Amino acid sequence: MKTVIVGGVAAGASTAARLRRLDESAEIVVLERDQYVSFANCGLPYHIGGVIPERDSLLLQTPESLGESLALDVRTGQEAIRIDRDHKEVEVRDVGDGRTYREPYDKLVLCLGAEPIRPPIPGADDPRVDVLRNIPDMDRIIARLDAGATSAVVVGGSYIGLELTEAFRSRGLRTTVVERTERLMPWLDPEMTRLLDYDVRTHDVDLRLGTSATAINGDGDKLVVELSDGTSVEADIVVMAAGARPKVDLARAAGIEIGPRGGIAVDAQMRTSAADVLAAGDAVETAHLLTGEPTLSMLAGPANREGRIAAETIHGRDSAYRGTQGTAVVKVFEMTAGGTGMTESELRAAGIDFRKVYDNHPGHAAYYPGTEPLFIKVLFEPAQGRLLGAQVLGWDGVDKRIDVFATALRAGMTVFDLEHVELAYAPPYGAAKDPVNMVGFMGSNLLRGDIQLWYPEDYPDCAQRVTILDTRTEAEYAHWHVPEAILIPYTELRERLDEVPREKPVYTYCRSGFRSYIAYCVLKQHGWDVAWLTGGMMMFHGFHRTPLKVGKGGMPVVAHAEHVLARTPRAVEHV
Repeated sequence: MKTVIVGGVAAGASTAARLRRLDESAEIVVLERDQYVSFANCGLPYHIGGVIPERDSLLLQTPESLGESLALDVRTGQEAIRIDRDHKEVEVRDVGDGRTYREPYDKLVLCLGAEPIRPPIPGADDPRVDVLRNIPDMDRIIARLDAGATSAVVVGGSYIGLELTEAFRSRGLRTTVVERTERLMPWLDPEMTRLLDYDVRTHDVDLRLGTSATAINGDGDKLVVELSDGTSVEADIVVMAAGARPKVDLARAAGIEIGPRGGIAVDAQMRTSAADVLAAGDAVETAHLLTGEPTLSMLAGPANREGRIAAETIHGRDSAYRGTQGTAVVKVFEMTAGGTGMTESELRAAGIDFRKVYDNHPGHAAYYPGTEPLFIKVLFEPAQGRLLGAQVLGWDGVDKRIDVFATALRAGMTVFDLEHVELAYAPPYGAAKDPVNMVGFMGSNLLRGDIQLWYPEDYPDCAQRVTILDTRTEAEYAHWHVPEAILIPYTELRERLDEVPREKPVYTYCRSGFRSYIAYCVLKQHGWDVAWLTGGMMMFHGFHRTPLKVGKGGMPVVAHAEHVLARTPRAVEHV
């Protein structure tokens, strides 16, 4: 049986390799329009920035190596331009000489990938305006850098945009990021990305959030990006990193069903609406793990799994894709951001009820050097506590926790289960009560009714109907406090209960949540109607800007000793 695969990167290469391992007799042809197959496209920004010094490190396989090891017929520079479903043939154009020919198939697999979005603005199609999707794109950007570029504009503030921003700054370029939404990484919730953008600005990046590029003009050797706020930015390099769309023109022209999200519709076996035609990778829509609704993932992990399942379907195995949950992680300078499952924004849009908790324990034992806070948000069902989503932001241990949350979510686990997960512990790597356990304790306590929480977004609307109680030290309070708050340090609360009003609910807060939780317990057991701020002032920053500094540096997170650490020099400047 002959299988023709259109596309030779993640999904296409995985399909071909798995099919060969299952069937030594299969005839397998891979058609790739570009000159490179199975390259590490996720590594492109890191070679631009010099972290990956050798270009060849990105070339995982070549047509020759795939031919030698797997006996694959890999043809680069060959563009599939039409599918003849009646005769089961693909019309192919040789990019080099323009000749066309027809390639017959028994099974056809479409791994068409995605294409960068160029906003429909004047100048976006200027050949000097770059995108970053493949090796030639990378080579072109590096050539501009080597020619003496000193400034760059990146349009788009998600994965590629911020990875390129780091690369440009590492090479000394003045760099501006233009993002039309009010936040970076829009696949995370706003309060999490706001913490990220505080850190990005410390690296001398000019962030233009809530701003769109409206035109790009040439000015000699420079490009000028006109912005929606009436300003403009001049740069030597302009890169469009405003997202990608699935490449489906070939499938659409062949009458293959396109789904509601703009990708090729496939079933769990990666079969399309056309007989003997399968599809995998960035161009397809798959069912979301939690909702069952069609979704686009455009992530390397799902693409490779989809290719593997397409090969197993062709071989006659009863394999099925089990849904996409959108697990992702990204490095942004020294910080790391990750997420899995659904965000609060997505849950609200879908009308799904949920509860949430925040936590900010360190990445490993606080007494062992080299750790900083992890900003964690976990979303779960209000009835049984089943996990719906998690987001983590920080400096060390982010990927570990996201992978734990992703596995737990895939397994249908609950916050009650997180209380009991047994994770590896030694001071350089974690804590005896890991942050994963801590959010499990907190979520379980919330659902059991053991605690009552209030959230940063409740302020300022809550200020007139509750008493806000600051449980920190006098020095912290004097440096900055919630304007309506009264101060009673938590170590003095038991002796000063008569100073706490009873006529209104009491909302306690502190830096990390520990001191305000102790105050909550004291007040609760003495009859007050009380709630405590989940995530403390460290998460308050995600919703409200204050004069305090967020994140790395300053006072560490040692919850039981925060009142002592707050007396150290400059500690009060940090939340």
